[in-house]
Amino acid sequence: MRRLRAQLRSFDSSLRLLMVNQFGINLGFYMLMPYLADHLAHGLGLAAWAVGLVLGVRNLSQQGMFWLGGTLADRVGYKPMILAGCGLRTAAFVLLAVADTLPALIIASAVTGFAGALFNPAVRAYIADGAGERRVEAFSCFNIFYQAGILLGPLAGLALLTFDFRLVCAVSATVFGALAIVQARALPARHPAPDPQRTNGWRGIAADWRAIALNRPFVLFSAAMAGSYLLAFQTYLALPLQARALVGDSSGTAMGFVFAVSALVAVAGQLRLTDWARKRLDAPKAIAIGLAVMGAAFLVMLPGPHHTAHGLGAALGLAGLVACAALLAAGSALLYPFEMDTLVRLSGERLVATYYGAYSTVAGIAVAGGNLAVGALFDLAARTHTPWLPWAALTALGLGCATALTSLRRTGHLHPAPAAAPAPA
Repeated sequence: MRRLRAQLRSFDSSLRLLMVNQFGINLGFYMLMPYLADHLAHGLGLAAWAVGLVLGVRNLSQQGMFWLGGTLADRVGYKPMILAGCGLRTAAFVLLAVADTLPALIIASAVTGFAGALFNPAVRAYIADGAGERRVEAFSCFNIFYQAGILLGPLAGLALLTFDFRLVCAVSATVFGALAIVQARALPARHPAPDPQRTNGWRGIAADWRAIALNRPFVLFSAAMAGSYLLAFQTYLALPLQARALVGDSSGTAMGFVFAVSALVAVAGQLRLTDWARKRLDAPKAIAIGLAVMGAAFLVMLPGPHHTAHGLGAALGLAGLVACAALLAAGSALLYPFEMDTLVRLSGERLVATYYGAYSTVAGIAVAGGNLAVGALFDLAARTHTPWLPWAALTALGLGCATALTSLRRTGHLHPAPAAAPAPA
């Protein structure tokens, strides 16, 4: 904690505010979202397909709109997008509290996701710009606040649920409303540096996106890293499926403990992992090792003779779940600051928010498509009596991503593409 305080004091007040802001964003979001499906299904009595639709719209409106949020941040400024995102999420959570029809729930869910698409690229671009050459240190601190919100949010939501789901929505909305007010007053405006290459209007936006699509190092890096987001998401898909198989109806309690361990590993280990990597590794090597650790995390899930749904076998299986989640968190914490710094370098330090938005959109597509494949692998494993299959595939994915990243490093593909010359006036 002392090291974190010293690190924080070394950054200016605007970056400290954004780090606390990210804690508030995750606190407000995760106190509500883990319990939304149960509210829809049991509180409102929606059919399973309707619950899936509402949750899917939320994910699609966020992951699919990151590109737009990043573009707007680079055009309008970072602060307006941060404020707009917090304001929209306040309104969306108020609507979730009172909505009891499917159309209203879909609108609230879509606005919730779109709000995240507005402020996420802007926050990261603001931190990258404000931290300068200390981006790795800044994003290391940022991730601690990010993970702390994930840790405390569900616990706060669970306590509020003892009263009413609408109270959870009201408190979440209040958190986002307070964030909007504080940042409107205290966060200095920050705009990207003037860019002589930029053209205004839709033609300019199209030119920006064409430049990103033609930035071969960025495209290759995005493709190599997409698997890391799918691996991280298995804390919410593959691990809960395994917990259900091991302990049945008690899987919710088991996964609550798993989530807590995952967040604690990231919070407690982030600065130590970053310091260790900065002293011994360059950024691509640190990222590759993080990817390899994330892939290797699933080796502990390979079934053994004692991995059964009773007695000692279930206990060993649950220990495997915790170990897997801890390794996933450690690998992600190791690579995250270097990943964010590499994106800025590959952008040539222009259109940073747009690059973050594009990168997040690619990651969202990978998670959506990859989860379908992971689900299919679990079904295939059940039919063919090969319970090792999904875990082996996830391990192979992590090691494959690490190999791809190492190859890009060796072939020099992780250097910024040369900037195009400005068009003549």
